[in-house]
This record gives sequence, structure tokens and C-alpha cells, in this order.
Amino acid sequence: MEIVKLEYDHWPQVRIIYEEGIATGNATMETHSPEWGSWNDAHTTHSRWVAIDTNEVLGWAALSPVSERCVFAGVAEVSIYIAKKARGKGIGLKLLEKLIISSEEAGIWTLQSGILDQNEASMKLHQKAGFRTIGYRERIGQLNGQWRTINLLERRSSKLGL
Repeated sequence: MEIVKLEYDHWPQVRIIYEEGIATGNATMETHSPEWGSWNDAHTTHSRWVAIDTNEVLGWAALSPVSERCVFAGVAEVSIYIAKKARGKGIGLKLLEKLIISSEEAGIWTLQSGILDQNEASMKLHQKAGFRTIGYRERIGQLNGQWRTINLLERRSSKLGL
């Protein structure tokens, strides 16, 4: 397995993995995946990665800016999704570690993540990568008619912004 830059050619497989996450009901509050153009516009160009094994995408990670205000230029939100058949094999941690390195190289000093309460695997993954829980947003939104709570996690760079 190798981790390489996420490119347009990866999008069909990336989208399938995203849709697998949506289908769990615990990976995101989104109910459908966007088209490439919308996804591409919403994510930074410097920190987007795929884990590939024999031309098959097993997972992906990318960053989205949290604000257009210049004071928040060093803060980004993490998205990370692992193919259903590849979960529990350490791919998520490798992707997250690569994302952390590339984010710091791009001047990002804080990574944040919002994780649904029921997504214990994602909580553990982020904690292994040095994220800490800073709070939660109780009943912040509804998904399929049910109120959902999101845990807020962040990782502050030890190299930047301190």
C-alpha cells in the first residue's frame, strides 16, 4: 500500500468510499456525495491523500478550510474515510499521519474534526493521532429525523502557531 496525492482520476473510487461512510449513518451528517467540482472547491489542494493498493483506493483524507477570514488561515477541518473492506487495518492512521505532515508543511497550525457520537472508531483513530476532545455540540442537527451530537476534536501543531 502507498499513500499518494488524491487526483481527479481517483474521484470515482473516493466517491464510492464516501458513500459507504454516508450509508453507515455515523460518518457524516451529509446524505449524498457531491460532484467532483463541488468537492474539489471545498477542499484544500495541499493536503489530500489516498491510500492505494494495486490501483485500488482503500481510503482517503483531505482538509477543508474552516473560514475565509485570514486569521483562521492556519485552521482546517479533517475528512477521512476508509473503504468498508479495508477498515481496522491501520490505513486510517497512516492517512491521518500523512495529512498532519502535509498540513504543517502548508502552514496549518490547528486541525479540527467533528465526529458523531456513535463513531467510536473515528474517535479512537483521531486520539491515536494526537487529537484531543475539546467539547461537543449536543443535538446540533438531525439526520434521518434523529437529533445527533457531534464531538469536537482538535490537534494543535507542535511546530507551528505556538
